[in-house]
Amino acid sequence: MYNSNMKIKEIIREAFSLRNDTASHDTIKTRLVDDGQVTGSNMSILILAMLVASIGLNMNSTAVIIGAMLISPLMGSIHAMAYGAATADFHLFRKSVIGLMFQVTLSILASTIYFRLSPITTETSELLARTTPSIYDVLIATCGGLAGIIGITRKEKSNVIPGVAIATALMPPLCTCGFFLARGNWLRLASAMYLFFVNAYFIFLSAMTILLILEVPQVRHVSPEAWKKLKKRVIRNTIIVIIPSLVMAGIMINSQNSSRSTSNSVGAIENVSKQVKIIYPEIENVSLGNMEQMVNSKKQTSKVFIITVKEPLSNEKKEQLNKWLNAIYNEKVTIIQRKK
Repeated sequence: MYNSNMKIKEIIREAFSLRNDTASHDTIKTRLVDDGQVTGSNMSILILAMLVASIGLNMNSTAVIIGAMLISPLMGSIHAMAYGAATADFHLFRKSVIGLMFQVTLSILASTIYFRLSPITTETSELLARTTPSIYDVLIATCGGLAGIIGITRKEKSNVIPGVAIATALMPPLCTCGFFLARGNWLRLASAMYLFFVNAYFIFLSAMTILLILEVPQVRHVSPEAWKKLKKRVIRNTIIVIIPSLVMAGIMINSQNSSRSTSNSVGAIENVSKQVKIIYPEIENVSLGNMEQMVNSKKQTSKVFIITVKEPLSNEKKEQLNKWLNAIYNEKVTIIQRKK
């Protein structure tokens, strides 16, 4: 039994092992460092991707925006940052950070110019979708970042990167920043910038974690105490980054639940109204409201069922209707008749 359990564990460990088909450390370094280079061709591609994304956001075209995500070279700088952090190559890390900041600044400025010149000033649904970051974006960026770095570090380079680029959108939030900067809407500008930061940070964190698991060789020796301090700092920073997304998720869930509750309530009222009109043809119109009254110095709220009738209902019919409504709403309902 013990040997059988050990074999199952070994099979599972072997199935999920990241080291079986890992590329050589030199290959991983070449791929990540080269992709993170800020060159003239990369800058040209970046500006083109920015224009495509801005046009897609302006025209509310999802397909065009996806195309811009696939073109954008921003992911390379983030992966280079992760490699620099994992290998303690602080020169590469600083160089990659500066490169990413330059790319971000260029993207926002260029998209701001585009939106200042564009005659279309409508806040499309695609633009607004980039202004409500939440914990779900954290999860998407983390999963996408893990998938991306695992794909890059294989012997045979995987085709997951296009999917990761689409899932963890980097270019659209920056172009959204440009739109709201051009319009002077600072709150939505900050929300879009936060979404980009969340995506970039968790892609970086996921990539660095996998590279540390794969034990890529370090450029310089770092003492265990220094790594311990670094881990604490990363955990602290991660919590700080996540907190606003949790708040936004709470607001979004409450809003959706409220909308669903209102929709259900409206649907229930319409259904009751139809049934009442069938049972009592004298009734032409039905509405439901709440009535507040003071009872023993306490405010109480009760439901009021207002009916518009051709002729007043008889006491018997009114009593029947009252019992039926009390049963439906599980509380006392007051009926008010209005003659047409």
